[in-house]
Amino acid sequence: MRWQENIAPKPETMTKIFFEKFFKNKLAVLGGILLSIIILAALFAPVIAPYAPEHQNLLNKLKAPSAEHLMGTDKFGRDIFSRLLYGAQVSLLVGFASVLGSITIGTIIGAIAGYFGGIIDAMLMRFVDIILSIPDIFLLITLVTIFQPGVDKLILIFALTRWTTTARLVRGEFLSLRSREFVLAAKTIGTRSHKIIFSHILPNAMGPIIVAATLSVGTVILSESALSYLGFGVQPPVASWGNMLQDAQNFTIMIKAWWYPLFPGLMILITVLCFNFVGDGLRDALDPKNIK
Repeated sequence: MRWQENIAPKPETMTKIFFEKFFKNKLAVLGGILLSIIILAALFAPVIAPYAPEHQNLLNKLKAPSAEHLMGTDKFGRDIFSRLLYGAQVSLLVGFASVLGSITIGTIIGAIAGYFGGIIDAMLMRFVDIILSIPDIFLLITLVTIFQPGVDKLILIFALTRWTTTARLVRGEFLSLRSREFVLAAKTIGTRSHKIIFSHILPNAMGPIIVAATLSVGTVILSESALSYLGFGVQPPVASWGNMLQDAQNFTIMIKAWWYPLFPGLMILITVLCFNFVGDGLRDALDPKNIK
């Protein structure tokens, strides 16, 4: 019928536009799939792992990959595949929990600085500049040495030292959004500042925050691995990808047992790359300039 032909097509929703943009980025899709596999493998490590991560068999030390040990064994005869699965739990826990804490701190400080401006903005941003002027690795090693290594300590330290970039990002978004009409209208009718910040401005600034959080997880996992490799991070016998590399740093072991350092290093590389790919995809999908 003619009246059916005149019906206007339904407008595309923001969710549909987001997924269309995201799925156009093939690397982001690939990264999302691989990350899903890694996360699921970590969650179901007790079911998937053929051995306990601390199980030692000195008669089977430095055995090459085989049907019995898919990725070989380490210098204590422990199954590397099992330790990789349990190590993924630690690395992902540190990454996600640290970023959740740092994003929360950075968002609050950046929102306050960007919304109020003036002397409050100046003081907070100078504090951020002071923290940024201290080399990351020096600051991390100093704090870990003071508080003693451990998963909970690492999460706390990363959360307290990685919020500065988010704070500057959120501040910039708030400086741009605080002069918009909907904010001025909210001020006109007497809406309180905290409600304007968290109910009106913050939801419109979530895109860059989500992208920053995704990219930060990969950075934290890499930093945790570096600290554990240096002996300042997660301590044995708890398995993490970083301390697995530390165990394999002996030159003779690296020559005779190539699988020992290969698989932990490969997992770090793949995981960090996947987070970066997903972050790039989210940045393109959430960018208002790409929505036509």
